[in-house]
Amino acid sequence: MGIRIAGTGSYLPEKILTNSDLTQMVETSDEWITTRTGIAERHIAADDEAVSDMAYHASIRAIEAAGISSEEIDGIIFCTITPDHLFPSSACILQQRLNCPRAFCFDLQAACTGLIYALEVAHSMMLTNKKFKRVLVVSSEKLSYITDWSDRNTCVLFGDGAAALLLETTENGEDSIIAASLGADGNHWGKLQVPAGGSRMPLTPENINESSNYIHMDGQDVFKLAIGAMADSSNEALEIAKLTSADIDWLVPHQANLRILKMVANRLSIPHERVYVNVNRYGNTSSATIGICLDEMIREGLIKKGQNILLTAFGGGLTWGSIIIKY
Repeated sequence: MGIRIAGTGSYLPEKILTNSDLTQMVETSDEWITTRTGIAERHIAADDEAVSDMAYHASIRAIEAAGISSEEIDGIIFCTITPDHLFPSSACILQQRLNCPRAFCFDLQAACTGLIYALEVAHSMMLTNKKFKRVLVVSSEKLSYITDWSDRNTCVLFGDGAAALLLETTENGEDSIIAASLGADGNHWGKLQVPAGGSRMPLTPENINESSNYIHMDGQDVFKLAIGAMADSSNEALEIAKLTSADIDWLVPHQANLRILKMVANRLSIPHERVYVNVNRYGNTSSATIGICLDEMIREGLIKKGQNILLTAFGGGLTWGSIIIKY
């Protein structure tokens, strides 16, 4: 028995926030943003649009692409750092809306690495428990909700969006996921975080005034750690799969910063023309970036059957991971 990606879907909110728009909000310029990040615009969810709403649209497209009904889904793993509520899980809210009555549901929080973690969790569960024949892996993020729009160092980076992948068992033994490498280092947890809002620092008027309910990031350290971790985990996945970088048809990295993408590709000796990039159009949508990339690539015919796709990501925690998919 193997596991294949039977369908993909993505969703981007209607509102687009350009670099030009940001110059009216903070002291910055289009040149400053594009030079440092490669980002030109990002999508922003409506005030009344929650992550489960965006996830619903992406999931419907993945279900339709797979050619199944939602009632056939056996599980939902929902990646997000911006859930609808502290509890219940956004996965349960999505289950109700999709009408998947027999699906197990839980949220997974690994920040930008969420989709990589969730794919490996779903893959392992499906291989070890034959009753899980179809699992929906969803990533949806409303980062605009936790972004300090007065901080020019962070507000230029983030956007909102969602992606969904429908995994399905196969009887012929062909497996889409051929290798994975996951990692984390909690010693650096404070370098990328939202300080307030949890049990360690409940929200108060004082810490809200100090913007502690927004993303705080040590940009220089995160930049350096991200490049090394993504390259190292990619090389470990390649070793597990008994492949080299020359065997990779597409590198699909977490879309955080164009300079990071290029430097990871250089470390892996993968030509830039084999690196998929859409960070210029969407910014960093955390765990949703890789899923959005895959959906675009599949629908545009860029990914061909039999190709090897290397996915790699890095996020708060700090977490990182890489997966090699044979499409």
